[in-house]
Amino acid sequence: MPDAVEAAPDHYKVVEENDRVRILEFKGKKGDKTAMHSHPDVVAVSVSDTKVAFGMPNGESMELELSAGAAMFNPGFEHTTEVLSEDSHVILIELKG
Repeated sequence: MPDAVEAAPDHYKVVEENDRVRILEFKGKKGDKTAMHSHPDVVAVSVSDTKVAFGMPNGESMELELSAGAAMFNPGFEHTTEVLSEDSHVILIELKG
């Protein structure tokens, strides 16, 4: 399974990486979609009010809404992303080992 940057380089960029974390920036507009990709355990911090739909490998989907400044933890998972809000700007801190 490709990682986020491999699957959607037009939406994800690496901000910083070391032996403990990889920090990504995600930016998207309403209607933007990413291919299926994976993340290890990750902390997400929303820069803007964000609403997205995640598509799971089993065909199920879920919507997620975060207010600007909100943070959340997610265990590693695979998903597609569709941006439902006008803009989406999120910082993702992927945890290593």
